[in-house]
Amino acid sequence: MSKVVVVTDSSCAFTQDEAKKVGVEIVPLPFYINGEIKYEDVDLTQEDFYQKLQEGVELKTSMPLLGDVTDKWDELLEKYDEVVYIPLSAGLSSSCETAIMLAQDYDGRVQVVNNKRVSVTLKRSVYDAVELAEQGKSAKEIKEILEKTAYDSSIYIMVDTLSYLKKGGRITAAAAAIGTLLKIKPVLQIQGDKLDAFSKARTIKQAKSTMIKAIKDDFEKKYNDPEGKNMYIQVAYTHNLEDALAFKEEVENEFPGIEVKMDPLSLCIACHIGPGSLAVAYSKKVEA
Repeated sequence: MSKVVVVTDSSCAFTQDEAKKVGVEIVPLPFYINGEIKYEDVDLTQEDFYQKLQEGVELKTSMPLLGDVTDKWDELLEKYDEVVYIPLSAGLSSSCETAIMLAQDYDGRVQVVNNKRVSVTLKRSVYDAVELAEQGKSAKEIKEILEKTAYDSSIYIMVDTLSYLKKGGRITAAAAAIGTLLKIKPVLQIQGDKLDAFSKARTIKQAKSTMIKAIKDDFEKKYNDPEGKNMYIQVAYTHNLEDALAFKEEVENEFPGIEVKMDPLSLCIACHIGPGSLAVAYSKKVEA
């Protein structure tokens, strides 16, 4: 039986410590803070990140450095037969396409998965990959299964402040000003390769209801599974743990019998939406 190891990047919402416990390897994403490079969850903590973000320092995200990726593969292939690499969605970063090109030099021993996911839904895919490897699936088989089911997930995000969307050029200054004046809480959706506007709410309470209703509608209309028996549900947040715990309880009440996991949103998302945001996500259970 081939020994397969699963590798991802830090956009997946795994911490380095969590990854070690399940045998997953993490390539940390670099961030440039006032021109100085820092690595997520290595020498850049969540607390450090949000402090810098709120101070208004120049902060840029970047794809993993090519040498960091290939060095990790080379190191692991000394101990394992094959590598399954699951990076951030190709639609949100060029790192996936770059990794696919790099893998061509590894004679099939490295399989790069274009999973079309990020953050907590990517984390679920990593867990799925580990389970599939434990079942004896090859790296190629795991890649095929994860790419086939890539769109069976979605993230709905309530953005608390419009200033970061304006800064990133996703909305105009005028739209941000009007939205702030009207206290609009936009709800965004990440589904597959796209981050899109989904709805607008006037209060946090209304935004929460919108997100929960969206999940229920997806379960019933897309999957014919109104109770979510074949689904995983995850709550995520940006630097507002207390609010997230309360939202998690609301979600659990709406979906009794489903264990709701909770994680911080990945920093590569947080830098574009800012602190105070809440999200709920789902992923369909994978059948081998």
